[in-house]
Amino acid sequence: MNNNPRRVAITGLGAIAALGHDVPTLWRALQAGECGIRPIANITSARLNAKNAAEVIGFDASAHFDARRLPMLDRTSQLALVAAREAMREALPDGLAVAGYAPQRCGAILGAGIGIETFDSAYQTLYGEGSNRLHPLTVPRIMPNAPASHVSIEFGLRGPCFATASACASSTHALGLSFQMIRSGMLDLVVSGGSDASITVGFMKGWDALRVLSPDACRPFSKDRTGLVIGEGAAIFVLEEWQHALERGATIHGEMVGFGMSADAADMTAPDAAGAAQAIEAALADAGLRPEQVDYINAHGTGTRLNDRTETAALMQVFDAHTQRLAVSSTKSMLGHCLNAGGALEALATVLSLRDGVIAPTIGFREADPECAIDCVPNQARVMPIAVALSNSFAFGGLNAVLALRSVA
Repeated sequence: MNNNPRRVAITGLGAIAALGHDVPTLWRALQAGECGIRPIANITSARLNAKNAAEVIGFDASAHFDARRLPMLDRTSQLALVAAREAMREALPDGLAVAGYAPQRCGAILGAGIGIETFDSAYQTLYGEGSNRLHPLTVPRIMPNAPASHVSIEFGLRGPCFATASACASSTHALGLSFQMIRSGMLDLVVSGGSDASITVGFMKGWDALRVLSPDACRPFSKDRTGLVIGEGAAIFVLEEWQHALERGATIHGEMVGFGMSADAADMTAPDAAGAAQAIEAALADAGLRPEQVDYINAHGTGTRLNDRTETAALMQVFDAHTQRLAVSSTKSMLGHCLNAGGALEALATVLSLRDGVIAPTIGFREADPECAIDCVPNQARVMPIAVALSNSFAFGGLNAVLALRSVA
């Protein structure tokens, strides 16, 4: 155990989602309050009850991967690699060696990236068409660790490489564990985050069955909210030891300062305010922060009636009167619920807010809900200085993960 914890710098950011195929495009759209939720275009929606999603449109995998490599990659891994390349180009344009990093001290830790598109296609072939032969690379494409392994292979990261599986908290757990490994001295650099590409007919029918999907839009914290909307995408961070990042002249977007996690141990699908509050308090304690030091929270904010009021209750439990001074927005209103990638995309928006002093809004807000008595930054971005922010992820299974982040300004 390192008795002198090291600081953790965020030096590389990469993303692809419904509002853009790179970080600058995505961030401009989020600040403008644009909506990536549209009628489903990439798959047939005839059998779906909810016909909207936040899809990545216009993505041509063959423009990014050669014909030899492409058959190995499910769409989930494709999105992860595109985002990882952007993050690594920014953080280490000349590679690990030039930056002074030993490969065995560098890891790849991503949220589980299940190859849902491959699953759906394989089941259609096996059961729908009656074929006894599947694609020979079906298993490597489906593996939840596939995106992490592909990132490790592409960049020669020979330290720990694995996937975290905690539903829509997966990529937040991945980022938190990466932070802890660097802070403790176990690693010097980690490529971390998550990806998800689950918009297939079979998977969407499963969400239909849960009866939590909105028929039109995601309106977190609005009294007339009608549910969540599924999205897809990826966000990848390069995290590294602070002093080394400074010495090599890296651009530092922000600092990761705390991580908290908990389990509700109560219900598989219904969130619990006490469990969420416990994770928030753990993140603050880990960072050595008082509740009143927090300026902004990127909420889990799914747009379901139960989740939003439960998250509000958790915030009030932790922050008490300071809750009324907090800005609390949900970028799911624009990006949809990106499941295993959701936490990473929301942490990305949080870091950019800290860096630029702009909070992305909660769009679609139409009417205040007394059960969600928070400032959700409705409909328009807000320019304000932000020193400390949290990014919340509260997943099915009662799994909670919260990141604490600080500005370098």
